[in-house]
Amino acid sequence: MMPISGNTALMCILADPIGQVRTPQMVNALLQARGTDAVMVPMHVAPADLPDVMQALRRTRNLKGMVITVPHKMSVVPLCDEIEGDAAAVGAVNVVRREPDGRLVGGMLDGTGFLRGLEALGVPVRGASVYLAGAGGAAHAIAFSLAQAGIGRLTIANRSRARIDALARRLTERYPALPVSAGSADPAGHDIVVNATSLGMAPGDPLPLDAAGLSAGQVVADIIMQPAETALLAQARARGCRLYGGAGMLEGQVADMVAFISGRATSQAGEA
Repeated sequence: MMPISGNTALMCILADPIGQVRTPQMVNALLQARGTDAVMVPMHVAPADLPDVMQALRRTRNLKGMVITVPHKMSVVPLCDEIEGDAAAVGAVNVVRREPDGRLVGGMLDGTGFLRGLEALGVPVRGASVYLAGAGGAAHAIAFSLAQAGIGRLTIANRSRARIDALARRLTERYPALPVSAGSADPAGHDIVVNATSLGMAPGDPLPLDAAGLSAGQVVADIIMQPAETALLAQARARGCRLYGGAGMLEGQVADMVAFISGRATSQAGEA
């Protein structure tokens, strides 16, 4: 790490829980490689405290911005002064830039990062059938990016049918030709299976879907960072599936996170 001084710019990541995050390690490595006098630190923020913390960060003059993760991605939207890109349509934010005047500008990079991870694995997306477990902030972002990339159909599974319907409505407004349906716990019959829930982060969590429906040839993705191989991925490995862990989505957006917070243009998945 570069030495921290009174001139060092601050970045942070907000989460609850916080121990599983790997973004600070990757961001700080990038900042150090570039010789940038900045540092990212983790901040454990409970949902009830999020509005107060955001207000305090707004007034922190040497703060450049923040990364937002579980469970705050949707809750932080109304706490921003402005939303850029597709974040408004997605209804979630995972990165926030603090302007010099204290205004907070939100964006969403999860979907782009997820697609880059699939591209790195050589997974074809256009025309693919996708099973998505979850309907929270990350699920919204992934669903929108997959729709933009031209998937053939999307099945959404979640404990709350209302949240499935809300995500389906958002997608249909933007991509009316995409078939979107509510699914069961069975992921059979899909090319790509994605866990976008937090199930698997804590020991003893139930699986987010019925692993008996997995089969060789499917790509199984889990956005959870820690553990690196979740119980779902272990089940998928045993059934001969291709695996995509949470590090792939993060690695696909770290540079864009720093660019967004710094006020520079971000790239898009598929660009060199």
